[in-house]
Amino acid sequence: MATSIYKTKNIYLFDGTEIEIMPLKIKYLREFMDAFNKIKYAANDDESMMVLTECTRIAMKQYYPQISKSIEDLEDNIDLPTVHVILDVAANIKIDQTMEEDQDIKSKVQKGEAGPSWEEFDLAKIESEVFLLGIWKDYNELEASLSLAEIMAILSSKRELDYQEKKFFASIQGVDLESDGNEERGQKEWENLKARVFSKGATSDSNDVLSLQGQNARSAGFGIGMGLDYEDARDPNLIK
Repeated sequence: MATSIYKTKNIYLFDGTEIEIMPLKIKYLREFMDAFNKIKYAANDDESMMVLTECTRIAMKQYYPQISKSIEDLEDNIDLPTVHVILDVAANIKIDQTMEEDQDIKSKVQKGEAGPSWEEFDLAKIESEVFLLGIWKDYNELEASLSLAEIMAILSSKRELDYQEKKFFASIQGVDLESDGNEERGQKEWENLKARVFSKGATSDSNDVLSLQGQNARSAGFGIGMGLDYEDARDPNLIK
């Protein structure tokens, strides 16, 4: 059973200074990945190594800012094996040491498969969902506080709690969201239950216009805090 969100390692500078490193906070990961993507266009090993060194310098802004001002400062304090460790821990970038020595650096660089990858996410959407917890004053503070692994762990926990709350309130109404183990059916039951509540019993169909009232209407984008206005167009004299 996993007991940690991410791995950490200790590295040592040439002067013996010990530094604990961990996955980059999103604030630095953005800059790191922008720099790393340039390796696609590296024409030779020297250019590839410059990209990886720049990525390492960016990572040191979080780990040890004193040596992050320039490439020269970085090279005066750490060796190549340490660079490899930093790339691995910071952003799951691995250098395949099993390949032949004459193969170029670009072909040895691999984005690790463990954990989520940068390209897979609509990060703005994920951050917006986590931001609703109300812990951070703005998105800059959120990105400076959390790594990608941390934000995904929080999001997973939040969604689980939201689902358990849905299941509890649905059970009060006699709806089993997990009936037959059908998750899609459970979600539909939940939407229909909300329709019944928002329409004050007028409908239990989430596709019915009567369900789009009050908060439900605001969520659907109708008006400002208003539901859909409608009127019965039939001739009242004909209604029996």
